[in-house]
Amino acid sequence: MKLTTKGRYAVTAMLDLAINRDRGPVTLSDISQRQGISLSYLEQLFSRLRKRGLVDSTRGPGGGYRLSRGAEAIAVAEVIAAVDETVDATRCKGQKNCKDARACLTHQLWTDLSNQIRDFLGEISLAQVLEKRSYEVSQEASRQESTRRKMSRRIHAPVF
Repeated sequence: MKLTTKGRYAVTAMLDLAINRDRGPVTLSDISQRQGISLSYLEQLFSRLRKRGLVDSTRGPGGGYRLSRGAEAIAVAEVIAAVDETVDATRCKGQKNCKDARACLTHQLWTDLSNQIRDFLGEISLAQVLEKRSYEVSQEASRQESTRRKMSRRIHAPVF
């Protein structure tokens, strides 16, 4: 199975939007700072997320992104699929040409595993991820908010 940083970062960024939903639109710059993901990479991901209808964007001052629907209505599998990520444990990418142009002995095993993973990710919403990890998420959100406040103070501090 190969779930690359593209899928992981997309889910992380969507969770960031869910955590910060009450603040209005969230800028990619803020997500970049909080999550340590490059801004240009986020721009690519959010272009795909927007095209798939998972996020809405607002332009101009005070603009940014927000989830297009509630976090409970967005499955992790949707996010991963939106950024063209596949969850496939087979070596042949499901083509059944793993060994001498035929399916290998373990092809069905890896296909079944891929299906299980896909089903699991399809059944868990962003809200459920946040609920399952509520303590860790709230601690991380508090840490990020503290960091944001410190950075804001530095930016707005008078220069002598």
